[in-house]
Amino acid sequence: MKKQHYNWNKPVCVIAAILLCAACTGFFDDYNTNQHQATEEMLSYDYLKTGAFFAQIQRNVVLFDEQAGDDGNYSSDYQVAQGLTSDLFSGYYAPTGTWYNGTHNGCYSFITNWIEKTFTSGFTDVMPAWKSIVAIANEQGLAEVAALATVVKVEAMHRVADTYGPIPYCNFGSGAMQNTYDGLDEVYRRFFDELDEAIDVLTAFVDGNPSATIMAKYDLIYGGNAAKWVKFANTLRLRLAMRVVYADETLARTEAEKSVDNPYGFITNANERAALQHGLINYWHPLYDIKDFTAGEARMSAAMDSYLNGYSDPRRPVYFVPAVADGNYHGVRLGITGAMTNYVGTAISKLNVDRNTTEIVWITAAESYFLRAEGALRGWNMGGGTAQSFYEAGVAASFEENKVADAAYITRTTGPANFTAAGGGTGTIAAMTTIAPQWESAASFEANLERIITQKWIAMYPDGPEGWAEFRRTGYPKLFPVVTNNSGGTINTDIQVRRVPYPQSEYNNNATGVQSGVAKLGGPDNGGTRLWWDKKN
Repeated sequence: MKKQHYNWNKPVCVIAAILLCAACTGFFDDYNTNQHQATEEMLSYDYLKTGAFFAQIQRNVVLFDEQAGDDGNYSSDYQVAQGLTSDLFSGYYAPTGTWYNGTHNGCYSFITNWIEKTFTSGFTDVMPAWKSIVAIANEQGLAEVAALATVVKVEAMHRVADTYGPIPYCNFGSGAMQNTYDGLDEVYRRFFDELDEAIDVLTAFVDGNPSATIMAKYDLIYGGNAAKWVKFANTLRLRLAMRVVYADETLARTEAEKSVDNPYGFITNANERAALQHGLINYWHPLYDIKDFTAGEARMSAAMDSYLNGYSDPRRPVYFVPAVADGNYHGVRLGITGAMTNYVGTAISKLNVDRNTTEIVWITAAESYFLRAEGALRGWNMGGGTAQSFYEAGVAASFEENKVADAAYITRTTGPANFTAAGGGTGTIAAMTTIAPQWESAASFEANLERIITQKWIAMYPDGPEGWAEFRRTGYPKLFPVVTNNSGGTINTDIQVRRVPYPQSEYNNNATGVQSGVAKLGGPDNGGTRLWWDKKN
């Protein structure tokens, strides 16, 4: 076909060209965008780029078995992460598995594979996910997302630090092949700096967006409720402030009172406690499996037997199952060795865990009140109230959280019961203390501190990392020593275990780094060396 020739007038051609360019420029983004692919702006709306990382961090604060799909976390992961370390050392339950003829962590003979998971989970699952969230949130201008992720990271990583001591935290992700460890004092100061900044950001966000949510589809704790997250962060800061009180009281009081001054305050009731909600994620509490592994690998401890029976505590049937043999509640000592038949039979109480309703709890409302009770006892500003009023509110909150009632409990003057072994082996041992639930205004500071921490310990069950940390920090509650101590003299039987040694994988893969950690630890890498904040006794 012969082409037609158009004799365009030059000015008209120029105008047409300009209009054509303008049109092309105006629709450039439309023409050059894949209509079937989400844009960065779209991804920021529903937190599509950050949400999965946020869920990952939450799943690794406490490892659990997610029944809705295989995410790699089984009850056995929980067991080696805390079930066979902090849960035992806290005095909550005792191991009755038949491993290694009883010569294992339960009698202070550490098994290499049982002291790895807390460390590796923190540094392979929590820290990288947090780093990714912060990078994406900064790109998208979502400061509140980075702040929330940081709060949950601190919740996860303080458990790691409280287990081992110095860790490679402050410069994580710097690209160095060998990660130098930070002293525990440095790590805690970084925790406080991070929480201070995050709380300020989240507070401003809630002030400006009272009904707004953050990552609601991916938040397994509060379903995106930002105001509740501020309360959680304030309570977490108070927990960590109290943790360091014997190492640096000035720092402790300063950080504690910052939380008091925040307008959103603390966790104060059961519907604000931080727990993985079964309605938001389909999971089984890991202790559901552990209590029945083989013939059973965990039973009520002698300490829980002594305190709960001595106090006629209404939480007994919530925490444990009566022994089949006599319908009463019986525990077992830590450090028993040899045949376990008697301990896993009908004479000892099992853990009472329902697979569909028992929640994994990070912080209880009760703990929040007991923290304030201790602060008030020390003369700190805890936002009104007295040590006694906060203490009694803590007991009431624990009863509410566990759906029990006993009006006479708070006036009870009977102390813990003597422990008598049921099912074999260790005879009778006198109760470790006479402390009773009733508050005594005329009692000494130490007596009322013991009262607060003992009730706090009962209320936090089965949160082993916190129960063990509080025992090390304060010396309370008073726990029975192990029956058999196979530490070779590195752990004092009466003082009890103070930390978990660094995992062998660090010596294999980061030898220079772990040696820097040992140097900052201030003692040998064994279970008898105290952490920086463990200064009281």
